[in-house]
Amino acid sequence: MGNKRRVVVTGLGVVSPVGSNVETFWQNLLDGYCGIETITRFDTSDMPIKVAAFVKDFEPSDFGIEPAVVRKHDRFAVFAAAASAQAVKQSGLDSSEGGNIDPMRFGVYMGTGIGGFETIYRECHKMATEGPKWVSPQFIPSIIGNIASGLIAIRHNACGPCLPAVTACATSTHEIGEAFRAIKFGYADAIIAGGAEAPLIPIGVAGFANMKALNKETDPKRACLPFSADRAGFVMGEGAAALVLEEYEHAKARGAEILAEVVGYGNTCDAHHITAPRPDGVTQARCIKDALNEACFDSSKDELYINAHGTGTHLNDISETMAYKVALGDYAYKAHISSTKSMTGHMFGAAGAVEAAVSVLALKNGVVPPTIGLDNPDPECDLDYTPGKAVKADLTIAISDSLGFGGHNGCVAFRKL
Repeated sequence: MGNKRRVVVTGLGVVSPVGSNVETFWQNLLDGYCGIETITRFDTSDMPIKVAAFVKDFEPSDFGIEPAVVRKHDRFAVFAAAASAQAVKQSGLDSSEGGNIDPMRFGVYMGTGIGGFETIYRECHKMATEGPKWVSPQFIPSIIGNIASGLIAIRHNACGPCLPAVTACATSTHEIGEAFRAIKFGYADAIIAGGAEAPLIPIGVAGFANMKALNKETDPKRACLPFSADRAGFVMGEGAAALVLEEYEHAKARGAEILAEVVGYGNTCDAHHITAPRPDGVTQARCIKDALNEACFDSSKDELYINAHGTGTHLNDISETMAYKVALGDYAYKAHISSTKSMTGHMFGAAGAVEAAVSVLALKNGVVPPTIGLDNPDPECDLDYTPGKAVKADLTIAISDSLGFGGHNGCVAFRKL
């Protein structure tokens, strides 16, 4: 096996509240389109939460997903399969006999924070109201968090390393980072990496609402306000994203389009509280610094974009701002930063991969997407959070950082090629 090989991105796929293909997703982000809406999928009359960010205009058959697969699998796994199908198609990888990659060198790292939440809710209701014999035989395979990776591996004949992670909202950032390391140190030639989540069910909303994490605002456009003095909690979202990571020489030899290079990864834990971030930002900053150091970031030459975790909760946004200052020093005030959660809501286990895709697209297109709704910035969040409108910039490097319940921190870095 080789040592410290270069790793690049050759495919992207997205299923999100602002678009279920990469082109629509990216254009809507640049236009400042808000994917948050009033909840109509179920009755919220006895709930304090009235808005969420649902996936729209999603048709599984558009991605070659058969009706039988949709019936047998939870929504999160169907999202994951659709995002992966997009990413593999763009990459041009083919692991069939006579294809351009050895199946044993082709892996899948597709994670989820919660797993088959919708299936759990539905089948528990059947158990309680109709009895155990009515519980679906697909119940267990539908709810386990690793099933999306397994489904994707089957669909793409990926027989190499397969490692689903569960680190709450940092899940898919860690998946990308661990896939980067696996390829870098020779354990695979390409890996489909990302995450998926489908938590928008009554018990999911009730659970997050009762822990006081969600914004009770009824106006969708004022519900998710990262880094604003008016912020009052996050908004739940759903969806998936996948990135095809590939060894550079392998990609170059087959003439693949290279979207960006993966150049750094950080992984730390706050060891502070099960849900609240560490307020001094030290452990989050170490995670960011580890990714940037591996990426050979040079503050005198590089122009940096940061896709922030930016949930719109009081504690997160202040501690994250502090982390950037600790990690970057004075350069923190020069960095371009935005929170695309202001448009997509918080997609939990999918968030890191979605935001990594944004980071790649920002580098490729030289545009920083905005943080919408930021017309009254919190004085404690005093960095350039790109309020309101997208900004053109000659970006050379981008990072996406994620913070998860349990104190999990992840950060991945990309370079423009």
